[in-house]
Amino acid sequence: MTVAGFAFNPFSENTYLLIDEATRQCAIVDAGCYTPAEQQALRSYIETQQLQVALLLNTHSHIDHVLGAQFVLDTWPDTPFLVHRLDLPTLRAVPTYAANYGFPQYRPAEPTGELVAGQPVRFGETELEVRFTPGHAPGHVVFYHAPTATVIGGDVLFQRSIGRTDLPGGNHAELIHSIETELLTLPDDTVVYPGHGPATTIGDERRYNPFLQ
Repeated sequence: MTVAGFAFNPFSENTYLLIDEATRQCAIVDAGCYTPAEQQALRSYIETQQLQVALLLNTHSHIDHVLGAQFVLDTWPDTPFLVHRLDLPTLRAVPTYAANYGFPQYRPAEPTGELVAGQPVRFGETELEVRFTPGHAPGHVVFYHAPTATVIGGDVLFQRSIGRTDLPGGNHAELIHSIETELLTLPDDTVVYPGHGPATTIGDERRYNPFLQ
């Protein structure tokens, strides 16, 4: 599995393509593309690389991570769209505030299935472990790929920082517990691809993240 990333929308949200090299199937994680140019960037990459979109996954459902979900479902029909059930209220609240955040053209998307901690997600020959990591959002999950020591981490752990917990459903103690039990238990060389900013490693954050000392 390889990872391709795009920074979309005014929040500089990281949308990821997880690519199964053996089959050229891919999973889109946290589709944040909003403008036509952003949408075209995602579509052009997928078409140029001759990828087959197999899944749309969300670590969580805050507005910046779901702005492009319906675009994905329109462009690649019948793509399964999976979120954790505890984040459905987060997703369904987005239309109530999207215009106030400057996204009047937001189009809501409805999931077709659920992500369940401990139940793997598969596409092509790739299998992702789903780990439940609430604290930033009630139904937040991360995706761990052990063979490549990779985590797609959403807004849980950042380079020298952690996710904010002042949004509805946030809980600082819960977030720290999630990091300690679901991320810091992974090998130090595990690469974390976060929802914002550059990639980091578990080892670096264990040693240098001021929120984890």
